[in-house]
Amino acid sequence: MDDVVLRGPLIADGTGTPAYRADVAIKDGVIAEIGHGLSATRSIDADGLVLAPGFIDMHSHSDLRVLAEPDHLAKVSQGVTTEVLGQDGLSYAPVNDEVLATLRGQLAGWNDDPAGFDWNWRSVGEYLDRLDQGIAVNAAYLVPQGTLRMLVVGWDDRPPTESEMDSMKSVLAQSLSEGAMGMSSGLTYTPGMYADTSELVQLCEVVGQHGGFYSPHHRSYGAGALEAYAEMVDVSKRSGCPLHLAHATMNFPVNKGKAPELLALLDDAMANGADISLDTYPYLPGATYLSALLPSWATEGGPERALASLSDVDTRERIREEIEEIGSDGCHGVPVDWDSIEINGVRNERNAHLVGASVLQSAARLGRNPADLYFDVLADERLGTSCLMHVGHEENVQAIMKHPAHTGGSDGLLVGDRPHPRAWGTFPRYFARYVRELGVLSLEECVEHLTGRAARRLRLTDRGLVREGYAADLVLFDASTIADTATFDQPRQQAAGIPYVFCNGVTVIDDGTATGALPGHSLRSRP
Repeated sequence: MDDVVLRGPLIADGTGTPAYRADVAIKDGVIAEIGHGLSATRSIDADGLVLAPGFIDMHSHSDLRVLAEPDHLAKVSQGVTTEVLGQDGLSYAPVNDEVLATLRGQLAGWNDDPAGFDWNWRSVGEYLDRLDQGIAVNAAYLVPQGTLRMLVVGWDDRPPTESEMDSMKSVLAQSLSEGAMGMSSGLTYTPGMYADTSELVQLCEVVGQHGGFYSPHHRSYGAGALEAYAEMVDVSKRSGCPLHLAHATMNFPVNKGKAPELLALLDDAMANGADISLDTYPYLPGATYLSALLPSWATEGGPERALASLSDVDTRERIREEIEEIGSDGCHGVPVDWDSIEINGVRNERNAHLVGASVLQSAARLGRNPADLYFDVLADERLGTSCLMHVGHEENVQAIMKHPAHTGGSDGLLVGDRPHPRAWGTFPRYFARYVRELGVLSLEECVEHLTGRAARRLRLTDRGLVREGYAADLVLFDASTIADTATFDQPRQQAAGIPYVFCNGVTVIDDGTATGALPGHSLRSRP
């Protein structure tokens, strides 16, 4: 661990109060002292730089990449020192051999499926132990409700039996006792979407009893979005479980300008005692895997049955009608606009020519029907294809990020030919665009959103603030030059204006260069 003094930075301490100047001494992994004239083995001239707590990524999909590529440059280079994994109801623990094999294929578009990787865990505790073997950032984990349902109920679209419900609650409780911070859902993804409100309430009761929180990707970000948000508020109220809304936004043309209606719903609930927070990313397009657009009935039974359905002419026509004319539940109840769906990652080189273009553009170039091209790509890629969805609205993004319940989350996928640039640029973009350029947030407000506020949701009593005795998760940045350089054409670009990042008192970015140090570990829930 470093013994270092940061001399003269402007300290935005994560509380939202006005920034101030002081020296900060780091020793034995913690902030040892804040004052003036401090000494240490190493001194870093931080005059002209802002010192903030390390940024907390409240919605990350690095579950596998943080292990396969533990130096984790995409995140440490933008000042992230803590990530929350296990998102959208789908991740790799708790599992058995059969479920893990299925997830490896299903989530290849999110995390790849690297050859020779050692899958030496099955439980949440074992996964957290694996993280403790050496990663560049700290990581918390949410129990993925879709994975939990897959493990106990399978892929059937039906309510669980009483014994199955008891089994899910038991596995959930065990996972929380092993260190998970809460539970996530992906209610537009199978099989998690098969859970009704009552089932979610029963599971959230267990989460609340263990001091955790519920982080749902709810049933719709398009048609019926407000109703979907209201359902999650109801689940929280009925279960007594705190609620953290994942990538909370209002997307698709039907929701243009409707963020105030969402915020009014949340404000009313909080005024009546609800414990609610949310996260967003500062971009307009979303990202997911291409097969997510399929209606839920087409994926019932699992990926193999879904692939089989794509080879049946009548079934394909039924799917096409629902996607293009009605609006499938997988596409948030909105008829798909093929020009808004951009393929950004494929597994097979023969499909590389599709990357970077919308389904409509590629279909026109090839003289194909867009739906047929979509089906054929899914079949050829065995569902392992990722896409961007150009469906966001700037006024909604800005309105939601100003809310006092707001925190930051990248929702970043690190694999694919052209992953969404939010994986490399979310946190510097907040400061470059929404603080410096547009003035939507002040410097201190933005730091609080991305640090102290997130730490409170995670119940981290020793992180998220620049305070003596706290873990030395810290980032030094130049407020005048910090910027996201990642673009949709060149997404894997290191941020500008962030010369130093410390995780647990160890320098992971030193004068703008990654050190390769792996000081991170799992952050586990506390009773």
